[in-house]
Amino acid sequence: MQNVVERILNLLAFLLTVERPVTAEEIRHTVAGYDQGNDEAWRRMFERDKDLLRQLGIPLELRPTDVWEVEHGYVVDQDEWALPDPGLTDEERAALLLAASVVQIGGSATGPEALLKLGGAPVGAAGEPLAADLGSDQVTVADAFVAVGERRLVDFTYRDKARRVAPYGLVHRRGHWYLVGEDRGDTTVKVFRLDRIPDLATSGEAGAFRRPEGFDASTAIPHAPWEAGGEDLMATVRFDAPIAWWARRQLGTNNAIEVDDDGNLIATLQVANPEAFIGWILAFDDQAEVLDPPELRARLLDRVAGVG
Repeated sequence: MQNVVERILNLLAFLLTVERPVTAEEIRHTVAGYDQGNDEAWRRMFERDKDLLRQLGIPLELRPTDVWEVEHGYVVDQDEWALPDPGLTDEERAALLLAASVVQIGGSATGPEALLKLGGAPVGAAGEPLAADLGSDQVTVADAFVAVGERRLVDFTYRDKARRVAPYGLVHRRGHWYLVGEDRGDTTVKVFRLDRIPDLATSGEAGAFRRPEGFDASTAIPHAPWEAGGEDLMATVRFDAPIAWWARRQLGTNNAIEVDDDGNLIATLQVANPEAFIGWILAFDDQAEVLDPPELRARLLDRVAGVG
């Protein structure tokens, strides 16, 4: 199948590039994938490929190769095939870019080719991954969303245990969707990653439970890996000016941030998991320095030196 796709794409690219009628014989000797020694095999292959292009909505036509109309060749009329410019503004294209980036269906996000057909990505669009991978079954996310909105109980299996949960909210963190709710088995608020739920189903009537007043589902999930743990440290880190923008994007809104006269970013953040925090800091190489507390700085230096 891969060979067929490559050959079809090669054929279409060739027809769009030459912008003139080309004969079947020229296609045979020019386009990669048509190196068939047997004439009959070549003809059958070419006929199948032509039918496939037309089924895909590509207007493959036969036209004379010269004014005498002695010989005919194949051509794709771009005026009939190309998508007309919809005239989107930068703001509209930015909204489309965000919408295409935040959700992956079947494990992959919308490619940039679709946006190029609509006029391209807006100027200044960032290339950071924003996608939340819904896995191969996006129905689970939709069902969970409805259950949260209608306040319906949900049943599912999680870590080999049957659960009945009152879903309080859905939260997106680091590329995944999480369901936050009260586990009716022990009446505690828990967090469940949706792509690990194979069998979510709603049960009962709407309005089956009440959310606690003022409940904020986003506070149930740490914004960063170093915020989930048993320790309680307040760290101060300096990020060099060239990578300050990137560090700022990874820091939560609850962190104190300031910029010094040289453009360096000074951040103060809560650390509950020092090992996760050190792993994150090391990703900045020598452009991030832990200023405080001394014990956390010492642990980072020991990691770099290979101690412990």
